[in-house]
Amino acid sequence: MLKTNSYFDGKVMSIALENAEGKSTVGVMEAGEYTFGTSTVEYMTVISGAMNVLLPGESEWRIYTKGETFVVAKDAKFQLQLAEQSAYHCLYV
Repeated sequence: MLKTNSYFDGKVMSIALENAEGKSTVGVMEAGEYTFGTSTVEYMTVISGAMNVLLPGESEWRIYTKGETFVVAKDAKFQLQLAEQSAYHCLYV
């Protein structure tokens, strides 16, 4: 069954699914700044728009655009800055 999630007062919304590829979410984010925490390794792929990302242990931000993927370690926090609405796919490993 699909599960919907809403974070940051509705500014981030996703739909969770589980299939042969594993557990994942597909979602959208409003422009803004966000900090997320992980409980598993996460592979996040931008599917529309762009995300400026500060990964754990890094000192420089990096912009990821459509089709690009970044990986966040388990039990870590990462920061995002979005200049426009953007969409993503997140695979949990």
